[in-house]
Amino acid sequence: MQAVLNSNSTVTEKMIDKLDYLLSDVTPSTRNDVENSIVAMGAKVVVALVQKLRTLKGLQRGVVAMSLIRIGESSREALRALACENDECQWMADYLLSEI
Repeated sequence: MQAVLNSNSTVTEKMIDKLDYLLSDVTPSTRNDVENSIVAMGAKVVVALVQKLRTLKGLQRGVVAMSLIRIGESSREALRALACENDECQWMADYLLSEI
């Protein structure tokens, strides 16, 4: 995953904080707005999103997964790295790759 971290544009602490804030209070009624805000952040947050797939559950994980799908091609490298290095997450990474 380190190679992927180095290849993406710099993710600022402010972006990580915003991502954490958005995901901390996601509800079914705010899901679309949260997802749109994450997608607007673009490829810079892909690695952070992929790392969050490992720990988040439920609605939060769904928002992260859909955001990665919507970000698209920029998500592929980080998802492939996740599938290769983490057997527990391989199914999820494979599924997301198939949806891009």
